[in-house]
This record gives sequence, structure tokens and C-alpha cells, in this order.
Amino acid sequence: MDTGHSARRGGPAAAVLPPDRPDRPDRPVITDRVPSFGTPQTDESRSRRLAGRALARPSLPALAGLLLVSVVFAVQNLDLLGWGSLATVLDSAALLGIGGVAVALLLIGGQFDLSIGAAAVASSLVSALLIGNAGWGVWPALLASLAASLAVGLINGLLVVSTGLPSFLVTLATFLILQGTSLAGSHALAGSARVGGLDDAPGWGSAAALFDATRQLGEGRFRVSLLWWLAVTALGAWMLWRTRFGNAVFASGGARRAARELGVPVRTTTVALFCLTAMAGWLLGTLSLVRLGGVQATTPGLITAVDFIVVAVIGGCLLTGGFGSVVGASIGALLYAVTREGIALTGWDPRWFQALLGVLLLMALLANGEVRRRLKAVPRS
Repeated sequence: MDTGHSARRGGPAAAVLPPDRPDRPDRPVITDRVPSFGTPQTDESRSRRLAGRALARPSLPALAGLLLVSVVFAVQNLDLLGWGSLATVLDSAALLGIGGVAVALLLIGGQFDLSIGAAAVASSLVSALLIGNAGWGVWPALLASLAASLAVGLINGLLVVSTGLPSFLVTLATFLILQGTSLAGSHALAGSARVGGLDDAPGWGSAAALFDATRQLGEGRFRVSLLWWLAVTALGAWMLWRTRFGNAVFASGGARRAARELGVPVRTTTVALFCLTAMAGWLLGTLSLVRLGGVQATTPGLITAVDFIVVAVIGGCLLTGGFGSVVGASIGALLYAVTREGIALTGWDPRWFQALLGVLLLMALLANGEVRRRLKAVPRS
């Protein structure tokens, strides 16, 4: 009897001829069990699949680290869960997160920007000098400083795409130029590194409502910078995952030459990314200017730009580009802030913060290295 009928896939049941039965030789047996093909599924293969899915989500390691660090510090000091500590953590994370999101987008596009911290100080100084020394209104001064910041981002992007120089070196040079200009310019035009007394300028009240509004909850004073951070993160995630620009960012960082050959506007995308980091620097400078009522043009230091890169890498961005998450960068900023506040509340030596941050960064780099290895193992067209 011919029993070589093969089962069919795609339906709710498979029809298989029964074994030899003299009473009903031609009636098929209906079963709900779909025949298996290939090697059987094992617990090991399932665990590998789950691990692969976890590694495919850049923000997952940062989220796990955030939960772990929060539990460790909360057990040692419950004040970390209070309104006061929560407000402090969120305010610190908001400023880091705004810059971290912009830097994450740039890292995904395969570039670096070390000038964002200096750009924040320089833009706030431009606004302060126009308001305090030139007598401008607040809003015209802020628009002028925004235009200056965009010009810096445009120059950075054009230098990178036109010369082929590493963005690390180009933005390092920009950092030094902005730092020196801020220090020398403030002394030359204002007579000191401090420019203040801006509270009486026209338009200051509306600017304060937009950039320095606060809300008191218990012992915590929550600032509007938290809403700016959430808005920047949501906008960055939407741009990255729901627009052609986001596809171009991934393509520019993952396979630049192939993307260019396929018609992806790599040069335009790169310049736009540097302009976005410049805008983030302007926003950070404006938030600080309105909050303090002035600006202190001290040396901003390279550590600010490094902090933004650290939170982006902890959030899952590869230093080689083509992979990452702006949501992960925001979680990395929150992890950074929780770690710093937790060390302060538990009475640890503050110098341990840098060591613990280095451990978190090293773990993130190892996880990202595994992601990069897996990505290289996947054939690409």
C-alpha cells in the first residue's frame, strides 16, 4: 500500500494516511499535530533565541543595570525613593539625556561630537552678551544664539563630509576654538567671566515660563527640563524608527559605502546630525542660562562631552555606528544620575562614582562587542 503522502503545512490540521487497516484503507486520519521539519527544538536553542532577542534590543542592558543599581542603593538608603531625591535624579538625568539623545543619533550615524558641551556654554554666552551688553530682548537673543549654534554644527558636518577627516578630531578642534573664544570673549566684552543681571530684560518672564518652570511635589522640586528631555527622547525615537531620515542614519553608520551606492543621502544626513547636536547644545545652554539668570564662562572641560558619549554607549550605541537606541541613551542618563545620587545618599566616597561608572561602561562595551560580533556574522546584501 502506498503511504508516501506528505503532510501539508499552512492549514489547521494535517491529513496523513493511516497504517494498513483492512477495514478502512482509504480514510485519512485527521490530527492537530503539525509535523516537524529540521532539527527538534531544544531548551538550549530556545535560550539562544531569547538571548539573541535580548541583544537585539540595545536599551535592555541599560534597563537591567538601572534596576540593579536602584535596588542596591534603595536597600541601603530609602531616601533615594523620596520626592527630593527623585527630583534631583530626574533633573540631572534630563540635562544628560538631552545631550545623550543627540549624541546617540550621531553615534548611530557613525560619527562623534566632542564640542557639544563647549557649544552649550558658547551659545548661552552669546545670548547673555546680546541681552546684557547689546540691550536685545530675550527672544531675539535666543534666536541669534540658535543660529550661531546651527552654524557651528553646519561647519562641523561640512568639514567631516568634505575632507574625510575623523569627526573626533574635527569636533575636538571645534571644542578648543569655542572654549578659548568663550573665555577670551567674555573678558573682552563683559570684563569678567560672569555675565548676569538679565532678569529685567524684555521677554524674560515668558522665557522663564518655557525653560525654568517648576512644580513642587512633597520635598521635590521638579523642573520643566524633565518635559524637554521626554520630548527630545520621543522625537528622536520617532525620527529614528519611523522616518526615512532614521533609515539613512542607520545606513550611514552601518554600511556607508553601500548606502551611498544605493542612493542614500549620506552627506546630507551627516551634516543634519551635527546640526541636531548643535541644537541640543543650544537647548542645554538656554536651560542653564534662564535657570541661573546668567552665565559663567569657565572652562567647560572635555568631561561634559565624554559624559554624553558614556550615557549613549551605556544605552547600547556601538562606537562603530549602525546600531543603537535613543531610548537606551535616556535610560543610560537615568542610570548615570541614579548612581551619582545613590553614592551621595549612602555616604560613599564620591570618588567611587567614577570607578563605578567605569565598570558600567566596561560592561556596556563588552555587551556591545557581542552585538557587533553577531551583526558581523549575519550576511548582508
